[in-house]
Amino acid sequence: MGLTPTTPATTTPGETLLEFHDNRLLIDLCGPHDRHLARIEEALRVHILRRGNLLSVVGPADAQAEAAQVLNALYARLEQGRPVEMAEVEAALRMGVDQPAEGPSPAEQLEMFQTGPIELRTRKKTVEPRTDAQKDYVRALFGNELAFGIGPAGTGKTYLAVAVGVTMLIGGHVDKIILSRPAVEAGERLGFLPGDMKEKVDPYMQPLYDALNDFLPGKQLAKLMEEKRIEIAPLAFMRGRTLANAFVVLDEAQNATTMQMKMFLTRLGEGSRMVITGDRTQIDLPRGVHSGLTDAEKILKDVKGISFSYFTAKDVVRHPLVARIIEAYDAEAEAALTDIATRTGGRYMGADRAEEYGRRNGVPGELVVRVKPTKVIAAFDVAE
Repeated sequence: MGLTPTTPATTTPGETLLEFHDNRLLIDLCGPHDRHLARIEEALRVHILRRGNLLSVVGPADAQAEAAQVLNALYARLEQGRPVEMAEVEAALRMGVDQPAEGPSPAEQLEMFQTGPIELRTRKKTVEPRTDAQKDYVRALFGNELAFGIGPAGTGKTYLAVAVGVTMLIGGHVDKIILSRPAVEAGERLGFLPGDMKEKVDPYMQPLYDALNDFLPGKQLAKLMEEKRIEIAPLAFMRGRTLANAFVVLDEAQNATTMQMKMFLTRLGEGSRMVITGDRTQIDLPRGVHSGLTDAEKILKDVKGISFSYFTAKDVVRHPLVARIIEAYDAEAEAALTDIATRTGGRYMGADRAEEYGRRNGVPGELVVRVKPTKVIAAFDVAE
């Protein structure tokens, strides 16, 4: 006899009743102080009332149905012995109810899922994509020898890439993991750092260590690093190497120069896979230096065997406030671009056509270049 939640026949119009037979699982489903229910109510614009082992969902018919599917899917997850925290609630709300059964073993994951569930099983935890874009990204990592993940901070680009690398290492599909990033400071100069080479570069590599510590026990991670089966090194140390039978990740690739990017991409050896992650809005290179990520995106977009996965603020899986912050900055940048395009259109095409040209030219992908002349050699027919 299963414990799958049922919908009793006796419901009133405008209400969906869900019955859950295991009260202990129902407590976990509702969350501390019913926080999980409150989040579902907020996201789907419904009211959820708890009556013993029943949950009553009240609201518009389509919202009721969606809330019922989310609740049933989360309950099914609990029945499988898997946890339900706020992160799983957010994932269910984003992705619907495509709930996995028992996940594949690491050895089976290379043939996985053109459709259906995705799970990455590491030594310490099971990792699941929480948005559709993350799902497509993980599929791309397994399906292509070279994959790019491009998008804002907090979308799981690096985290999922490291999870896939650990999964493939555990499954014996690669012999080692190599993680790299440019040693570029984020908008401030820290000066000379004390210590030997490792102590100098470790602060720049810390996000990669954090991801590895999430997936591997401390002793096993230390042993793998001692055996050089897991390496973390600055991008500058990649020159001259051939990376064979390895899973290679370049993080913060927007801070690699064009020459560094070409150098890194040509390290790809037999039996290896390479992942490049970055955020085009967080370039910390000196003014006038081109980002290798931007150039690679333009040059390699039509090359067979290379995939590009893109993320937006909707894919942010950190605190919900992070997504709203990114959206606010993006909106401000778009408004500034439209304003410049409108004023430029008014100057050259006339005030009556200013808004038309502003809408046409002030679109994502267009850039505003501000030039401050320091010396005028000659001038003629200059618009006021």
